[in-house]
Amino acid sequence: MISIRNLQRKFGHFVAVDDLSLEVQPGEVLGFLGPNGAGKSTTMKMITGFLAPTQGEIEICGHNIATQAQAAQSKIGYLPEGAPSYGDMTVYDFLMFIAEVRGFNKAERKARVAEVIEKVSLKTVVSQQIETLSKGYKRRVGLAQAIIHDPQVLILDEPTDGLDPNQKAQVRNLIQNLSKEKIVIVSTHILEEVTAVCTRAVIIARGKLLFDDKPEKLLAQSKYHNAVSLTLEEGTDTTSFESIDGLAAIEQNGSTITLLPESGEFLYPKVSKLLTEQNIEPINLSVESGRLDEVFRTITLPTEQAAEAAQ
Repeated sequence: MISIRNLQRKFGHFVAVDDLSLEVQPGEVLGFLGPNGAGKSTTMKMITGFLAPTQGEIEICGHNIATQAQAAQSKIGYLPEGAPSYGDMTVYDFLMFIAEVRGFNKAERKARVAEVIEKVSLKTVVSQQIETLSKGYKRRVGLAQAIIHDPQVLILDEPTDGLDPNQKAQVRNLIQNLSKEKIVIVSTHILEEVTAVCTRAVIIARGKLLFDDKPEKLLAQSKYHNAVSLTLEEGTDTTSFESIDGLAAIEQNGSTITLLPESGEFLYPKVSKLLTEQNIEPINLSVESGRLDEVFRTITLPTEQAAEAAQ
């Protein structure tokens, strides 16, 4: 449904996106990650046709975005960063206007607007001017206009920015429900969003593709993947844990110790056995799946540092 080949975008001498290639299939929710200035928003703008690439090709549902822009864009729902809208219009009037722009007749417009108002929970503010809304409600209006024509491709730039935890959960559920037969691309700096809604994670830095795989593969790169964390009574002797086979290191923070495994090791059965043998009862015990923030830094920092050193 989306094919991106050798995409590049330059601003003068600065290369914002550097030889990016991706194929995205129906049913995928792709999390697009990267530090500030990585090229995420620039890539989104090129996919949607708002920005022309310096080189490379993009196809949306078989339509080339450069030569068949209208056909390609008719398949896309886009929530840009900042969710621009007409502040002096009411929520209802704005969504009716968007539905008209999308080509629906009057009866269809009313039906589509009513549906998205329900989906995105805008009933309480439907008669308010957009400029009077909170940041969270403005974001939801932006999401409503993006899905009003039931697009095959949904491109969301920071979709939960400004939302409270309940609203975030609601939007994430909506994304999961929408994605069953569609492509959803989510650009985000909120790492938890990747494991919450995405089936695939892509990381870029300085415009270069650094990682492309399932979120669980990303977590598996963490040194905390399968690590065992224990909170112990004060004064508990922890020296016996050092003898566990497959242990890479021990980190301690107050009364909590974290046992880091060597690559591919699963320490929990060995830790459980040692606790029984030593008659140690932990206050708390958990097995970690991994820490995305640590993996993110490990993947992106070398590229960032190399680029800074070259300047």
